[in-house]
Order: sequence, then structure tokens, then C-alpha cells
Amino acid sequence: MGYLYLTLAIIAEVIGTTALKASEGFSKPLPSVLVVLGYCAAFYFLSLVLKTIPVGIAYAIWAGMGIVLMAIVGILFFDQTIDFPAVIGLLLIISGVVVINIFSKSVGR
Repeated sequence: MGYLYLTLAIIAEVIGTTALKASEGFSKPLPSVLVVLGYCAAFYFLSLVLKTIPVGIAYAIWAGMGIVLMAIVGILFFDQTIDFPAVIGLLLIISGVVVINIFSKSVGR
């Protein structure tokens, strides 16, 4: 269940961060409410993750995948562009998450 909760925490965090951008400084009510709900859900699910996955590993995966997904959301929904060094950096983050999940004995299973 740890990885299911981690996935839900990541998705909720991405929703909250996307809504944060859309809230335009909390001047729009609906996105502002989504920010609060998204972050509350993210931390709730992350708290459940920490019952089975060590905090350092869980946070590395959560933060890393959140960065990558927010870059994708920025490209798709906010008309942002990324240059080649940013692509390389994102690929390194993904590689780090893969290495942690495949090779680390610290990951709770």
C-alpha cells in the first residue's frame, strides 16, 4: 500500500501546485480551495507512506516525481518551455528515482 499512497501523495501535490499557479496569488477562489485540499491530501497520504517506506526514500521519490510532473504540467497547461539542460536535469531526477526503487535495499516493500 505504501506505493499506492505515495502515488496519491504525488498526484495531490501536483494538483495543489497546479492550482497554486492558477490561483494567481490566491485571488481566484476555486483554485485557492484546490491548493489547500491538494496539499492537505498530499501530506495525509505522505503520512501513510511513512508507515512502510523510510522518510528519506519516500521524500526523495515524492519530491523528484513532483518536480518532473510539474515540469510536464507547466509545458502542457501554462505554455512554459524548457531547454536542453532542463531536460537533462529532469532525466537525471527520473534516473535517481529508478535507481532508488530498483537497487536500494532501504525501500520498504
